[in-house]
Amino acid sequence: MPNKSRAEHFRELRKVKKQLVFLVDRDKAEALDKKLAQRGEGRTEWFRRKLEEELSE
Repeated sequence: MPNKSRAEHFRELRKVKKQLVFLVDRDKAEALDKKLAQRGEGRTEWFRRKLEEELSE
């Protein structure tokens, strides 16, 4: 993908998506990763599910 097209792709993506970035305690993050791995669920899937739950209340 040429640079101009790649840049345009990300400009369009940012019009509909917003990135959330935050730091948490390492121990808690590792515990969450372990729990999610047992369920076969990734962080993104888990967060999106929790977000929907919170917004639907």
